[in-house]
Amino acid sequence: MRHEKICLSPVAGVDEAGRGPLAGPVVAAAVILPARGIPRGINDSKKLSAPERARLHDRLQLCAIVGVGIVEADEIDTLNIYWATMKAMTLAVSALDCVPAHVLVDGNRLPKWDHAATAIVGGDALSLSIAAASIIAKHVRDTIMLSHAEQWPHYGWASNKGYGSPIHLAALREHGPCPLHRRSFAPVRDHDLRRTESLMSHAIS
Repeated sequence: MRHEKICLSPVAGVDEAGRGPLAGPVVAAAVILPARGIPRGINDSKKLSAPERARLHDRLQLCAIVGVGIVEADEIDTLNIYWATMKAMTLAVSALDCVPAHVLVDGNRLPKWDHAATAIVGGDALSLSIAAASIIAKHVRDTIMLSHAEQWPHYGWASNKGYGSPIHLAALREHGPCPLHRRSFAPVRDHDLRRTESLMSHAIS
């Protein structure tokens, strides 16, 4: 029997995490909440602590329909961060086990897709499903960056998750970028250029 996606609930909320960091992927999530049994405490992920996000992430995985889309740093450099974010959102909705009747997206722009959709500025504070998506996206991305922090400890990703903190920028100056850095982002591009010029200078001398 051919598997077909059947819509179980009409609305999916979509949000992303990781547009601003200098390293790591951009992650988007799409969430269709259940009609009953919605976990208490769902809010804009920025207003929740990491343990609260982790708890809600696990609860949502059990009771909601969840899709996640991930676009890595090298593809961000190819597409640019805007289109990479749009792709991550598209992947997240495509990963849902059903086709939503409508999609609510945090922000003022929509991906180029065939879904009926509405962009909502500040949607993570106005829509429960978007807030749920923000929790999933943030938790997934933070978990990814924590795993990378073990391989690249000097960038301080355990605390900054790839954002341009003083520790991260100091490590860029000392060590240059690693394969997980977004080389199209100015702070990384500038440090990469300086490091390349320094290496070439030493090679010539």
